[in-house]
Amino acid sequence: MVGAPARVGLVAPVDVVVPPGNTDLDSSQTSFFQVLNIPTKINKGTVEIITLLIKKGDKVGSSEAVLLAKLGIRPFSYGLVVLYVYDNGTVFSPEVLDMTEDDLVAKFAVGVSMVTSLSLALSYPTLAAAPHMFINAYKNVLAIALETEYSFPQADKVKEYLVLV
Repeated sequence: MVGAPARVGLVAPVDVVVPPGNTDLDSSQTSFFQVLNIPTKINKGTVEIITLLIKKGDKVGSSEAVLLAKLGIRPFSYGLVVLYVYDNGTVFSPEVLDMTEDDLVAKFAVGVSMVTSLSLALSYPTLAAAPHMFINAYKNVLAIALETEYSFPQADKVKEYLVLV
């Protein structure tokens, strides 16, 4: 977005507030502010604005436009607003442009999680589901070893631990 000055007759798209403070304009310019009904005071030989407000939807008058220009304030901004993104025959919403690498990684992780869940539900081995399948198989064999006389070295360690507890 690019800052733009207030022009005469322009309808204000946003509220314009000039912060209270010293303007660096000399005290001979107080009549200019009085014509605009802007409350001011003289402080150390310069004009100090108490407040100035142009409400959203108000038309900017010539006096306000000149004053804002004198103060170097560009209250409005203009620029392009992206409505849609077109790429290789596909139309996307502009939020696609705001995606970060973390967003892409999170979406990829959700996809991997879904593939893993489906693979586990179907008992179909995939690279993502294989570690879970091996762990589940180990748990099943360990449970059988604990309930029967069958044993193997890893099951013996678990049996020893359970006897101690």
